[in-house]
Amino acid sequence: MPRPLITEDDRTRLLANGQARAAGEAIDPLPVVRLFTPDAHVTWLLVSLDPADGDTCYGLIDLGIGMPELGTVKLSDLAGIVGPRQQPVMCDRYFQPTRTLSEYVRVAEQDGAIPD
Repeated sequence: MPRPLITEDDRTRLLANGQARAAGEAIDPLPVVRLFTPDAHVTWLLVSLDPADGDTCYGLIDLGIGMPELGTVKLSDLAGIVGPRQQPVMCDRYFQPTRTLSEYVRVAEQDGAIPD
């Protein structure tokens, strides 16, 4: 059985941010998880999970084409993605956010990529 993309702790934190977003709160959280493709230079910094479906995440998405942007992605879709060398999407277990989402967005827009 494949390893889940996020831990239960990650899910709890993502849902808490998702509930705040759904309630209309103006939040600028630290990203909870960093997902990536080891062979395709695609990165997702996720901050929240939609409490209505428990699958749709919101965060900063970098498809590796120099135009990172905020958006949504379904965890169920990410679970089925593989890169050109058949590497699946992975969770960066060592990721420690150093800035809020808006700061990651500012730097990513400036540099054309999500900073490590």
